[in-house]
Amino acid sequence: MKRLHIADTHEVRSGEVTDIYFVRTEEILKVRHLNEHVCMEVFLKSFPDESYRWGVFAGLEEVCTLLEGRPVTVYAVPEGTVFRPKIPVLVIEGNYLEFGEMETAILGCLCQASGISTRASRFRVAAGDKGLLSFGARRIHPSIAPMVERAAYIGGCDGVSTLAGARLIGEKPVGTMPHTLILIVGDTLTATLAFDEIIEKGIPRIALIDTFQDEKFEAIHVAEYMKERLSGVRLDTPRSRRGDFRAILVEVRWELDLRGHSHVRLVVSGGLGVEDVLDLKDAADAFGVGTQISSAATLDFSMDIVEIGGKPIAKRGKDSGRKSVLRCRSCMRDYVVPYGQTHACECTGVPEPLLVKVIDSGKIVCKLPAPSEIRNRCLNELSLLKKDAPAREFLCL
Repeated sequence: MKRLHIADTHEVRSGEVTDIYFVRTEEILKVRHLNEHVCMEVFLKSFPDESYRWGVFAGLEEVCTLLEGRPVTVYAVPEGTVFRPKIPVLVIEGNYLEFGEMETAILGCLCQASGISTRASRFRVAAGDKGLLSFGARRIHPSIAPMVERAAYIGGCDGVSTLAGARLIGEKPVGTMPHTLILIVGDTLTATLAFDEIIEKGIPRIALIDTFQDEKFEAIHVAEYMKERLSGVRLDTPRSRRGDFRAILVEVRWELDLRGHSHVRLVVSGGLGVEDVLDLKDAADAFGVGTQISSAATLDFSMDIVEIGGKPIAKRGKDSGRKSVLRCRSCMRDYVVPYGQTHACECTGVPEPLLVKVIDSGKIVCKLPAPSEIRNRCLNELSLLKKDAPAREFLCL
């Protein structure tokens, strides 16, 4: 059987996806007997969009998988941390030849996972307290779907749609029904009744109401038959047929409420962006977001030497020397200072170290938290940063 065009964990840990110039560098250093002890920092050079003001750090658990067993020591900000540019988010110490070949893979894990978590966090802010579901697995390579959905969950999504992604985050998969079911069964009501009859009772009954007819009349039809058993209706109307989507939602809500179906939630999906969610959140109860999260731009992390043999050194444009990152929890200001130094905060709070040791001489020495704990950290830090600012203003839109 042919295999998918992917590298498995063993191949990645073995350096099979390393850029060739690192392999050639290792060859030269070995011949010259230059296995120097170095300190390398990972920091964000820039965001992918000028409206971004923060990122959500993700991918650390996979980096631990890559480096476990190698004689290195690693410090990092906790996964799920909301951070700003130009602070070291990860520090690696060790002889260069023990881990240098992993730079490509380390950056790949951090850049993509953090990009997805950051985009998901923007949708979380836009949606407020409304439901937010990750529906983007069909827009990415299936082999990385679990990673993408974990990162989306960390950034603020309430649930994910694939079996493997849900298993990874320790939750049940979420989803309604596809147009395929309605097309094959023949009509929306018959498909919804079949779903209600066959699918286990703990699964919410959410009818997809835009396959054949006007959304308002389909919603009324299904609600009149299903009554209290109907949890919600989903509108997935394509942009080419949508018209004023907000007006459609308001109309459907009015007609359902008028007939005593105020319990029926309105779930919206179909090519939604952050602006769409901001515009629709007062008319909808939940959002299913796919492409905009799963295809999020990566965060542009860089990994650079800042010390060799304990002496400060760095390429131009990069501050040399190992650093400490301090955060004041009272006002959420961050300070980057020479390693071991302290810094007073402008408020009355006391800045505390943000980097924690995660690997010591190849052994993982910290508890790797569950995805739900990481997500809670992210949401808590977002709320501290946002305070009372309106969502649009906080998102700089």
